[in-house]
Amino acid sequence: MKNSFRWLNLIGLAAVLVINGLAQWLPINGKITGELSAKYPVLITPAPYAFSIWSVIYLLLIGYVAYQMRPLAASSKIGHSIGPWFLISCLLNIAWILVWHYEKLGISVFIMLALLLSLIVIYKAVRKDNQSQAPGERYLVRLPFSIYLGWISTATIVNITVAISATDWNGFGLSDVIWTVTLLVGATLLALAIGFEYRDPAFILVFIWSFIAVAVKEGQHTDVSVAAFILAALLAASAVYVFIITSKRKAVSY
Repeated sequence: MKNSFRWLNLIGLAAVLVINGLAQWLPINGKITGELSAKYPVLITPAPYAFSIWSVIYLLLIGYVAYQMRPLAASSKIGHSIGPWFLISCLLNIAWILVWHYEKLGISVFIMLALLLSLIVIYKAVRKDNQSQAPGERYLVRLPFSIYLGWISTATIVNITVAISATDWNGFGLSDVIWTVTLLVGATLLALAIGFEYRDPAFILVFIWSFIAVAVKEGQHTDVSVAAFILAALLAASAVYVFIITSKRKAVSY
């Protein structure tokens, strides 16, 4: 990895942390992120506690940035494969926070999709080689982007739903419950497809976290809660299965 990217990644993440901090403490445009989510309630939005996963994501990204600053990281194939995409993801993260706080919902969807795309590029880059990696690369490179991509995947679904809901769209005559269950099923298929394709139980676990938070949200519709719990259980069993087969393959490779 070029030294310039390593330092730019550090600066980019620092900027993300500052802007996210200001969004809560200042707050930007006089509203905190959670208040805005509450202003546009949709059934697929998880309970507020679910957003604490950002603390985990940022801690993991700090670990990644620290790891890529090491002298040995200059020769890392994974570092080279990420290139400028981490910095791009940081800039998009900042842009989304600003746009969201000024309630530009339509623009926020496009920025969220761009952030999702940047993370997909990174995710595929760090998982080109599915053979066992050094522990540092497994836990400080692959894991951060598994969790980050998983959460942004679910956040994109919520963001799009909020933006559409704000336009008073009638859902082709279908109820909010039917649409929410349909979205949960679609998200489940996505989690299973990526989790099995890349043998990545961590990616699946993020969806379980989100689904349980959807199910237990205060005032949640019973049918949505039941569907979310059932799909979370299915994903949990799948994550365990993927973990077992991945562990066996690693053992064989040793």
